[in-house]
Amino acid sequence: MDQYYNYIKSLHLIFVITWFAGLFYIVRLFVYHAEAKLKPEPEQSILVKQYQLMAYRLWYIITWPSAVLASIFAFLMLFGTTLGNAWLKMPWMHVKLGFVFLLYLYHLKCHQIFRQLQKDEVKYSSSFFRLWNEGATIILFAVVFLVILKDAINWVYGVIGIILFSVLLMLGYKFYKKIREKNQQ
Repeated sequence: MDQYYNYIKSLHLIFVITWFAGLFYIVRLFVYHAEAKLKPEPEQSILVKQYQLMAYRLWYIITWPSAVLASIFAFLMLFGTTLGNAWLKMPWMHVKLGFVFLLYLYHLKCHQIFRQLQKDEVKYSSSFFRLWNEGATIILFAVVFLVILKDAINWVYGVIGIILFSVLLMLGYKFYKKIREKNQQ
């Protein structure tokens, strides 16, 4: 299996990328769905139906299969190769796997929201969904830096960095929201 490590790693990376693409786009569709509910009829019904169809196809044709395949190839890398077994003993990998666990929780929460919106139950605002979308971004940044640097990143600097990045994202969102509100007036 070690001779196929780079192939497995390449496939893992491809499906991680498509998984994140699906997560980023599904939440944008959540935003659009929530905003469509504020439109007058018949525009509302037409848009909601279209967003439900787009979300359904994205979720079941791209996002879920990508999540499953990324996980299978990760499992093969970690438990089917000598290098993967060695990585499991390294602190940076433990931290990375913690973020991957958060990613699974994020994915499952997106699935719950997806199912609600398929029944046209809008429980969150478009503002909530815009902020929710940043969760995947934070996880992506953390995992990429851990994998590339292969260091558990000094916890103090790592935690401060992620908090600062999150604050910057929130400030950017608030700035964007003010611009949108000003343009709508």
